[in-house]
Formats: sequence, C-alpha cells, structure tokens
Amino acid sequence: MRPNKLRRLLNEGKPSISTHVHTTWPSIAEVLGHTRVYDYVEFVAEYGPFDLYALDDFCRAVELYDMDAMIKVDQEPRGFIAQRAIGSGFQSVLFADSRSPEDVRECVRIVRAETPEDGGTHGVATRRFTYMGYGGGAEYVQALRDVVVMVMIEKRQAVEQLDEVLAVEGLDMIQWGPSDYSMSVGKAGQGGSAEIREVERRVIDSALKAGVQPRAEINSPDQAKYYLDLGVRHFCIGTDVTILFQWWKDNGEELRKVVEEG
Repeated sequence: MRPNKLRRLLNEGKPSISTHVHTTWPSIAEVLGHTRVYDYVEFVAEYGPFDLYALDDFCRAVELYDMDAMIKVDQEPRGFIAQRAIGSGFQSVLFADSRSPEDVRECVRIVRAETPEDGGTHGVATRRFTYMGYGGGAEYVQALRDVVVMVMIEKRQAVEQLDEVLAVEGLDMIQWGPSDYSMSVGKAGQGGSAEIREVERRVIDSALKAGVQPRAEINSPDQAKYYLDLGVRHFCIGTDVTILFQWWKDNGEELRKVVEEG
C-alpha cells in the first residue's frame, strides 16, 4: 500500500505544509502537485460537495505526486464518510465538532482496524487503497494504524475538557477553530479577539505538552512566525474559493475603475 507521508513526517518530527480545497476536481490536485511544495492537500468535505466517485478520482490525481490527501468530515455521518474516504486513498482525517473525550475516542475507533489490539471499527473492505485486494492482512491493518487522526478543537465543551481530550490514545493532531469556538461561548464573530486568541494559545501549549501536534491555518506566509514562536510546525495555508474570490474582487474592481474612467 502507498506510504503515508504525513505519518512519516510526524514520526520524524518534521514540519508539514498543506492547503485547503473545496473541490474534488482532479485537475486542481494536479496543479497543486505540480508546485512540488505541499506535503498534503485537504479536501474540506464539510463544506464542499462530492460523491464517492469524486473521492476516488481526487486521490488518483494526488497519488501522481509526492503528496497525500486529507479529508475534513462533518460530525454526521462521520463514520461512513471517513471510512469511505480512507478506502478512496485519503491518508488522514480531520474530524469536525468533537465535544468530549468520548467523541475523540470514537473518531479514533472509526479509523483503526477492528482487531483486539487496535480496538477500532474499521473492517475489511475491497476499496482502492488496498488496490482492490481482499483479506485484511497485516499490511492492511498497518495502513489503518498509519492514518493520521486530527480533530478540531472548536467547541466550548472540548476546551473545558481539553486535557482529557488530548490524552485520548491515537489522537495525532489538533486544529483550532476560532469561529465555532467563539459561537459556542456566545461571542459569535469574535474569533479574532484578544480573549479568543488567548484560548487558542492555551490550546496550542496544552497540545504540545501532551505530545499532540497542533496545526495552524493561515492565509499568508508572514502569519506563520506567530505560530512558529508558539512551537507550531504544521501549517495549512489558504483556501481555493477564498483565493479566487479575492483575486476576482480586487482585479474586477480595478478593471471596472479603469474601464469606466477610460
């Protein structure tokens, strides 16, 4: 089975960089692959439309390059989506909306093999990540062990139980979610406030102390230094729809001004 690049980087204590996409169009995965820059690309399935064929085709394109694919899944039906995505070739899963240690334990179980030692709920499946092989042998079980499990820390309840959440065996990474968190504490739209940023710093510090790698979502390279100084080494930069919107808006406004004044 295909080696898991993000897992290797985590094991070796090396940094990683990625970007978000809301589309499963394989050509976008190829464009990113051609940059030779990104360690993995995150398909934000929580927001973007997709079908099962699209997940297979997206991963086929990703696998043409030295790059992995991550999928971000909704709270429900997270088990179905995560397991089908792994079967398509996604080698890491970001779970949204976890609120408790038990939620996080369930995320880990979804990903791991249903063996006595792994304690997961992922059975044997003839899907493309096994190259259509069947039997669930040792290589299959190890591939499921290598799948990187990341959860969003974005709910009041998760922050209140942060130490217990971070202690869940099998949790590899966390991603702070300021927008959801600020809403969950009755301060919607204040994710960038000093108060919420302080909670973010506490979450990052606690994660590093627990041996769980935090990832930062940024919009420009200059924003990385703040997080690097906090000890963060994993980053996801930009989102396709935001990049397109900003370019279209800025250049469209400028063009209209030029045309109307000309």
